[in-house]
Amino acid sequence: MGCLHVRGIFLALSLATMASSSLHPECEFIFQLEKEEQNCLKYITEQENSSTEGCPPFWDAVLCWPHAVVGETVHRACPAVFSLFKNNTGSVSRNCTAEGWSRPFLPHHIACNVDADIPETEHSYFTTVKQIYTVGYSISLIVLTVAVLILLLFRRLRCARNFIHIQLFVTFILKSVAVFIKDATLFSSDDTNHCTLSTFACKASVVFCHYCVMANFFWLLVEALYLNSLLLSSFYHSRRCLWGFSLLGWGVPALFIILWIGSRVYFEDTECWDINEDSPYWWIIKGPIVVSIAVNFMLFMNIIRILIQKLNPRLIQFNNSSQYRRLTKSTLLLIPLFGTHYMLFNFLPDYFNINLRLCIELCMGSFQGLLVAVLYCFLNQEVQKEVHMQWLRWQERSYGVVSPAAKGSQMDTPF
Repeated sequence: MGCLHVRGIFLALSLATMASSSLHPECEFIFQLEKEEQNCLKYITEQENSSTEGCPPFWDAVLCWPHAVVGETVHRACPAVFSLFKNNTGSVSRNCTAEGWSRPFLPHHIACNVDADIPETEHSYFTTVKQIYTVGYSISLIVLTVAVLILLLFRRLRCARNFIHIQLFVTFILKSVAVFIKDATLFSSDDTNHCTLSTFACKASVVFCHYCVMANFFWLLVEALYLNSLLLSSFYHSRRCLWGFSLLGWGVPALFIILWIGSRVYFEDTECWDINEDSPYWWIIKGPIVVSIAVNFMLFMNIIRILIQKLNPRLIQFNNSSQYRRLTKSTLLLIPLFGTHYMLFNFLPDYFNINLRLCIELCMGSFQGLLVAVLYCFLNQEVQKEVHMQWLRWQERSYGVVSPAAKGSQMDTPF
């Protein structure tokens, strides 16, 4: 959903164990290695007073090697943590020589049937993904800010519809900012271990990110509800109605976020709150988002049905290509406004086809704000007309040139 964190090394491990592990798989890998290292260091300490002849025990970052005499070949089974990749019964061997321990044979990744290139490949892939969505959110942030300023500065553009558009634009802006803040907090350094990181700033950035994402989904829902109400009736949207929409868009997400914070503080105050796999409390946030996406999709289908009826009241087969074009244009415009594309992975497991999912949710999703701003502000004829009129008035004030269009604009009342 917009706030997924980039997983680098050991992501293949995560995919293999997501169904059986209560911890985040990458973290389980790290924790198991740390546990085995501690046991090994404890064993080494116990053997300090033993014979100094031969090869001393040591930890090679993967396996613990015991004391051995010169000429002895020691075989160690593949570490249990490698079973997270796949089941294997391989072993690694070393010779104890007069110069000390020999190199392992076969190397760990060959003996245990683990591709040594997987971590580097995955790290490179996710670095690319991070670069793409950083560019996407940056461009969206700039364009959305300009769009909000246009809708706020021109008095004739102030109406209920644009008020709702502004709120949606603001959620896209906040989501972009939240992603940058979270990345800066969790991934400011390659040495940062987010499996053990647990600071107030870290948790605050995660909470802010979740709130912005949730508010964005609910304002997409508000857009759908508003357009449905316009098509179904001539209901006048008073300020009370706009207050209701504001409560739904900003207040409901705040309520669920507060409930989620309470559940994490009292029942699951672990790490940075960014690991949610197998957590029942994650549904406090995910549940409302899934429901909003499903409702949005139903409203989207209902609007398409209404548009078809309005374009062809007698429900006759389309004979006019312009009707096809109008319907197609309306449908394509509504997809980014309602977030209908989220239905693609809405009801699938979080790790279903992770590469494709991240490309859609992070890379393509980062440009959604840009697309919405362009379609519903910069390509809007009313906005273009008002900007054009302001440009003509500026020319009149600067050069004393009065355009006929500027004179006629005094009678225009687009809203």
